[in-house]
Amino acid sequence: LSILCLGDCQLHTSCGIQKCTTDFVSLTSHLNTALEDFDLEFCKALRAYSVCTYRNSKVCRGNLVYHSAVLGIGDLMTQRNCTKDGPTSSTSPEMTPDPCNYSGHTEAREHQGGEKTPPPAYLFCGLFGDPHLRTFKDHFQTCKVEGAWPLIDNNYLSVQVTNVPVVPGSSATATNKITIIFKSYQDCTDQKVYQAVADDLPAAFVDGTTSGGDGNTRSLHIVEKVSGKYIEMHARYIGTTVYIRQLGHYLTLAIRMPQELVMAYEESQDLQLCVNGCPSGERIDQSGHLALPVVGKRLPWGAAAHPRSGYTLETATTKCHEKMLVKDIYFYSCVFDLLTTGDANFTAAAHSALQDVEALHPSKEHWHIFPRSGGGGVGRDGKFFVSLGFVCFILVAYL
Repeated sequence: LSILCLGDCQLHTSCGIQKCTTDFVSLTSHLNTALEDFDLEFCKALRAYSVCTYRNSKVCRGNLVYHSAVLGIGDLMTQRNCTKDGPTSSTSPEMTPDPCNYSGHTEAREHQGGEKTPPPAYLFCGLFGDPHLRTFKDHFQTCKVEGAWPLIDNNYLSVQVTNVPVVPGSSATATNKITIIFKSYQDCTDQKVYQAVADDLPAAFVDGTTSGGDGNTRSLHIVEKVSGKYIEMHARYIGTTVYIRQLGHYLTLAIRMPQELVMAYEESQDLQLCVNGCPSGERIDQSGHLALPVVGKRLPWGAAAHPRSGYTLETATTKCHEKMLVKDIYFYSCVFDLLTTGDANFTAAAHSALQDVEALHPSKEHWHIFPRSGGGGVGRDGKFFVSLGFVCFILVAYL
């Protein structure tokens, strides 16, 4: 939905639609769709935008850009289920830093310093399946890592996973336990510990609570999406979102966290799979390549010539293609896991892992990681999404 033409607006100096639009962009540019309060803040900005356009209705009466903006506001309010009546964002707010709202930190620094600061950069890490690891650097690895391993260990958050063998005689493992420690932070939250094990995915911390800090601010809380199968954790004070799922008898994890907080750790905390990947001795893949029997006769790690899984390459490919139409790394991971374990739940794990990427990863062009070439090797050179450039229009891509 295009709502502003910079060139044309110069012809209507008495019409204030350009300032209305500029204020709206300023109010929404820092918002993060992965955060739970996105809709609330976006609707407040839309109402302020609507009020601004109403004030300019007489002087902008013959301005096509103005009318386009009015229609666009209505469409966006419908899409986001915004009510016409309600609080509005202030275009010149008195910035009172909220220590328990990470997304507001940048705004406060910008207001106090008078300089435009870029929005915070976010990173994504995920673990699923056999297990397959996507690091904060978007490196994709398949590892053994049997036993307990730290995924994340910084000044704000610790995440540890425990992996157990899936098939006797194979190096393949999968995650059956996740422990997360949200470290105490100012007045936002006391230390909170969460633990999930196979067949027990609670919607509360180990102390029985579902939130940390002041219950009114909800700076840290757990949301149960599907009972016993899928929970989300929202840590607003550190701008972090965590998804945990149970699929079959194993767990998956996806996390989005600000880069500056990801990198806040000491030298003694350097063993973090999400940051530095798996140690070379724990890797099953070969420099990012899964040894799938796509070309030649190589078989997955631990798979026999006639796999006990009950799946052939053809049937595994067909099964995975039912869930994933794009043949990216998640598709090939699904095939790998079916050939190795024979457990169809790994198909759902790969599909859900890709859905979590699409929900949490900050860059659409990096959602999919494609093979560099045939043979089942997996790299980062392919791109599925392309960006479109616009000369005259600002595109508000929230629809």
